[in-house]
Amino acid sequence: MLSKTLVRNTLTLTGASLLMRVIGMAFQSRLALSLGASGLGLYQLTLSVYNLCATLAISGIRFTATRLVAEELGGGRTGSIRAAMGRCLAYGGFFGLLSGALLQLLAEPLGFLWIGDARTVLSLRIAALSMPCISLCAAISGYFTACGRVGKAAAVHLAEQLMGVALVMLLLRGAAPGDLERRCAAVTLGRTGADILSVLLMSAVYLHDRSRHYRAEGTGIRLSGRMLRLAVPLALSAYTRSALTTLQHLLVPRGLRAAGLTADTALAGYGIIQGMVMPLLFFPSCLLGAAAELIVPELTAAQVRGDGAAIENTAGKLVRISLHYSLAVSAVLLLCADLLGGLLYHSREAARFLRMLAPLVPIMFTDMAVDGCLKGLGQQVWSMGVNIAEAALGLLLMMLLLPRHGLSAYLALLYFSEAFNLSLSALRLRTCLRSARGGARRPCGGSARCAYTAGR
Repeated sequence: MLSKTLVRNTLTLTGASLLMRVIGMAFQSRLALSLGASGLGLYQLTLSVYNLCATLAISGIRFTATRLVAEELGGGRTGSIRAAMGRCLAYGGFFGLLSGALLQLLAEPLGFLWIGDARTVLSLRIAALSMPCISLCAAISGYFTACGRVGKAAAVHLAEQLMGVALVMLLLRGAAPGDLERRCAAVTLGRTGADILSVLLMSAVYLHDRSRHYRAEGTGIRLSGRMLRLAVPLALSAYTRSALTTLQHLLVPRGLRAAGLTADTALAGYGIIQGMVMPLLFFPSCLLGAAAELIVPELTAAQVRGDGAAIENTAGKLVRISLHYSLAVSAVLLLCADLLGGLLYHSREAARFLRMLAPLVPIMFTDMAVDGCLKGLGQQVWSMGVNIAEAALGLLLMMLLLPRHGLSAYLALLYFSEAFNLSLSALRLRTCLRSARGGARRPCGGSARCAYTAGR
């Protein structure tokens, strides 16, 4: 049975996430109409590089902060939480500044040579300012997740989103309708301003929360070493996977052009799938996304206690709920594809692709739940290894199939990648749950001690 704390926090985070996704979908619909399919495709290409740099900025610190603080709480050492978070914030600040500096310096070669479109350079330079903000917010969000006070972080993220939407809409008014470079830059600038606001608010809320709940100070048990053992492998895995995924996104328009489509048509097709359909598919995942995030400290605490029954019951319940929920969502999207495509995007192509990809939802959502369970059981590095293998194989198949079969190959590869990832992750979780029956302190397939006990 899921704990009351997990259920309460899941409902809190789900409500906030649902509200933010409603705002996000309305904003995405407005953005699609404002930029057009080609402009949205250009912006999505910019986002692919932005996401790669954000991966460097975060470098695994969100999950690391969640796990490290959860371990301190599970071990009853609340006095060392301040010291743990100090290390996490220093780590996040370093990588955030490094990522921002690299993006600022390399914006021109990335835009010209990697993306292949000079119109993205200005947006990349603006996005560099967001990197330190992203990394620090990630660390603080991890803290609130571990402490079970997710409402505070959710309120900040909601304020950030509202500010971002308002700034983007305001800045788009000053950009000429036909100038895609300026319009994409306006969107990036608005979101960067929201990121700056977010880190200021998040820092203020964190300092207030820390002084209220954790006034005592302690040194902790090998906090720096434990933090690095968590963060570094996760960061290296994330770098590899993000680089491969970015290459996949950059290859799509080029592969579609090689298949015979014009440059604008290829960019528009990519923009419709990534900028219209995929956000719609992920929109209903707020419930499962919240549960998958919040289950990490729950399973970590159970693992520290050696409570194998709680691990098995909690993980099994979440996976079953995710499967049933995702099947219902898939059916609704399939039946309402024409209505949603026309209402949100005024696009028959968006409706057509939505029908094609709606059956993918159960695979994606179930994989999200399984991944959260694996992270809670200390299997984050193995999980990232599966993600890397999936991205590498997907990149190879994309290079081979996309120039020959165009969009059909791209859609088929989306299915293949998600199914490949879920199959391996589900097998790993099954092994971990079997191991939990014999003692939660013995993680599956590896060391006889979890990250907490190894730190001792």
